Amino acid sequence: MTGGIIYTAKAVHTLNPARPSGQAVAVRDGRILAVGTVDECSRWGIDSIDTRFEHNVIVPGFVEAHSHLMEGQWGQVPYVGRFDRSMPDGSIAPGVTSIADFLQRLRTLLAKNHDAPFFVASGFDPIYFTGERLNRHHLDSVSETTPIFIFHASGHLATVNTAFLRKYDITASHPTPGIGIGPDGEPDGELRETAALTLAKDEFLHLGKVFASEQCITDFGRAAKLAGVTTATDLASPFLFRPEHAEVVANIVNSTSFPARLACAPMSRPQGKTIDEQIDALRQSRAHESDKFKIPVVKMMLDGSIQGFTAMLSWPEYITGESHGFLLQTPEETFDMVAGFTAERIGIHCHCNGDLASELFIDAVERALVQHAWLDHRHTITHAQTVTHAQLRRARNLGIGCNFFSNHMWFWGDQHHDLTLGPDRASQMNPAASASRLGVPFTLHSDASVTPIGQLHTMWTAVNRRTVSGRILGDHETISPAIALQATTLGAAYLLHLDHLIGSLETGKFADMTVLAEDPLSVDPSVIRDIEVRDTIVGGDITSEIA
Repeated sequence: MTGGIIYTAKAVHTLNPARPSGQAVAVRDGRILAVGTVDECSRWGIDSIDTRFEHNVIVPGFVEAHSHLMEGQWGQVPYVGRFDRSMPDGSIAPGVTSIADFLQRLRTLLAKNHDAPFFVASGFDPIYFTGERLNRHHLDSVSETTPIFIFHASGHLATVNTAFLRKYDITASHPTPGIGIGPDGEPDGELRETAALTLAKDEFLHLGKVFASEQCITDFGRAAKLAGVTTATDLASPFLFRPEHAEVVANIVNSTSFPARLACAPMSRPQGKTIDEQIDALRQSRAHESDKFKIPVVKMMLDGSIQGFTAMLSWPEYITGESHGFLLQTPEETFDMVAGFTAERIGIHCHCNGDLASELFIDAVERALVQHAWLDHRHTITHAQTVTHAQLRRARNLGIGCNFFSNHMWFWGDQHHDLTLGPDRASQMNPAASASRLGVPFTLHSDASVTPIGQLHTMWTAVNRRTVSGRILGDHETISPAIALQATTLGAAYLLHLDHLIGSLETGKFADMTVLAEDPLSVDPSVIRDIEVRDTIVGGDITSEIA
């Protein structure tokens, strides 16, 4: 073996308990050769030493185990969310601060696209604006003739205007579940969950083309790189049960200019293909796997969103008394799907926001393992926001992991405290500390584009549990920066069945590193999210030089 390079740093955190730290990393052929001092690394016959990061801190490349390619949509779909958002061109789209501000933003956008047959925007969430909930009459004030479709930030709801309802002949007697009805007995313009959302045929076709476009995928990779993420996910791809689409995505990701690895999870639903057909399609899609493109697990979805009042919560449900809880498939369908994938040794990441959804998934895994023993399945409850301690204990005993949506503590913490769960249960959301104490494997995620991709921010939320108003929401569930770093690197890799390749800086693993301006393990925990990402290294290559 010849060649290679040594990267030096002020500190290197490896997440390898047998070799936890160093001052240099030796890389050869895209893999970690050694970690230690410069002298120790040089013994491999490497003369090339790169000192550009000598005043920075190197950690394993961040692994985001629940994101979506639609994070790259913002170059093509107008953003109308509550918080300022970085755009692919480096600009900042300001957040909307009121319903009036939001409607004026729509008027401005629509004026630029007045000939369009319909209008789509995304990122809005009505729960931030108390006193009035967005409805069709608000949107009618923007246009009475152009159908308007406003996709909510959660991806579980949308609000439309009367022109949209007329276009698709949606009335109060429409048989599709999830059509919101107002006090007057007529549709109020809110569409809740998949069945109702997919009535928007033209609008969803438009969004599907955006999400599958090369520009969207490329912009997603750029966003991941800027956030320090070296392996991201498209968790719930509607396309990857089509091998031809897997090939398209793989070709983009395998390009030397794409600055990250991508792990994809096809979206499994009981409608359409049978389980056997899905498994066969998955195997065909996996033929396009490479070092940079993997399809390690599948995604299932059992319920909706808490802030959209569509998550499946047990008694006493929502503090407001409002509940539109949706179980998106029957228990029997869930049992069959979990058993089918488990029998074929295919890992499952299952969306469960409400504790009733978590209970159903745990029951399904337990039943499947009785039929199809698999000691290393790593099935994962993704979101797991209201998982109970009893469920965590069952999860530990069954080998189930949790992927907590810790960003909720910041973006929706006040709303959960005041409007959805109430102070008691809101303080118990995303119980990472309890999972750590009980020995449940876990990670943290952004669910981008629901919230911006960035593991420093998800670390910060889990460590501090601070809301926008400054409230600490459950200090008993805060975790240390060291545990948060482990969760966002090796923890995520483990639940993706990729920890033999990524997640820590160990000999033989891919040389994926994130370079930070400061040490997340030694700075004041309140500023972790403010640490600058100086660069990322993927397969030994500095991505700022190739992307």
